[in-house]
Amino acid sequence: MDFSLTDDQVAFEHSARQFALKELRPNAAEWDRSLYFPIEVIKKSGELGFLGLYTNPNYEGLGLPRLDSAMVFEALAWGDTAVASYMSIHNMVSWMIGEYGHDALCQQYLPKMVNGDWLGSYCLTEPNAGSDAASLRTKADRQGDYYVLNGEKTFISGAGSTDVLVVMARTGDTGAKGVSAFVVDAQSDGIEYGKNEHKMGWKAQPTRTISFNNVKVPASNLLGAEGQGFSIAMKGLNGGRINIGICAVGTAQAALETATSYVKDRQQFGKPIAGFQSVQFKLADMLTQTITARQMIYLAASKVDNNDPQAATYCAMAKRLATDLSFEVANEALQLHGGYGYLNEYPLERHVRDLRVHQILEGTNEIMRVIVSRQMLQDDALSSLR
Repeated sequence: MDFSLTDDQVAFEHSARQFALKELRPNAAEWDRSLYFPIEVIKKSGELGFLGLYTNPNYEGLGLPRLDSAMVFEALAWGDTAVASYMSIHNMVSWMIGEYGHDALCQQYLPKMVNGDWLGSYCLTEPNAGSDAASLRTKADRQGDYYVLNGEKTFISGAGSTDVLVVMARTGDTGAKGVSAFVVDAQSDGIEYGKNEHKMGWKAQPTRTISFNNVKVPASNLLGAEGQGFSIAMKGLNGGRINIGICAVGTAQAALETATSYVKDRQQFGKPIAGFQSVQFKLADMLTQTITARQMIYLAASKVDNNDPQAATYCAMAKRLATDLSFEVANEALQLHGGYGYLNEYPLERHVRDLRVHQILEGTNEIMRVIVSRQMLQDDALSSLR
């Protein structure tokens, strides 16, 4: 196996790192403190293709492999976890439209989403349908040339500040086969947005509840066929798990670099604390954990790119491992800073706060273990997981 990067991968990664260095990292702390959603900066990233990384190239997307896209998201998250994670969600929305929408629908929405004129939100989770997404209750009733949406979605990233919603709603009986997917104008009559939730982390992007009250959606805004929504959601979550995992890795990398620099300068007992073996061992473990997490995400991304039948299992393993390890790295980086790590003046406490939700998003890490264990307990499954 060849683990070296191609020239294109290096170029994309460098471009993303430069954007993060110039636009994201210098502002991340202030955005976090002020709860500011930097729409103008996010839209600027569209000029570099970062809002349509793996979107259908027939509609101005770059159509990159998931592996290449993951490298971009990692570099962006190195600059700001919350903003990069939102950008990954926007990419998932534009990918779904480009993958399952008919030509006219794609032409209507994607060019503006790719260049940043329109931003997107993904609406799956409901107050009573979190891990059990197939039990969602939001309904879409067909009435002539329209569907009428009624229901509520919660924990929606970007809600209230975005332009396009991809909404999963029930068009049939209970269970997964009764769910369909729709593209919805975020300013449609009958849509109401709740308050911006006060969160532990991810403060630089809004999170709101969305209520749908007799919202009319053109029948042509259906993605795929009726009853295909749950399948679309699950395929989207494979990529979403890669994205959330690699954004965690980018944050871990930032925390590790900050900690390494700090221990070289911090003097205690007459010498830099980097001279203590206990600190050296901790740094060695942190680096090993960061690289392990990165490589597991790369493996899962390559499985998706190659349409491997076990891709979903690898995505679940990678998401679980990367988010757990990255949180540990950031937490240890904070510990190495001592009391200073607990201060808002330093980025470590923000990294820890931002990373905690990555162990919950796109399926909790407990659900990831359920997915993996179910697969490995099937007959002969272990021989194909290697």
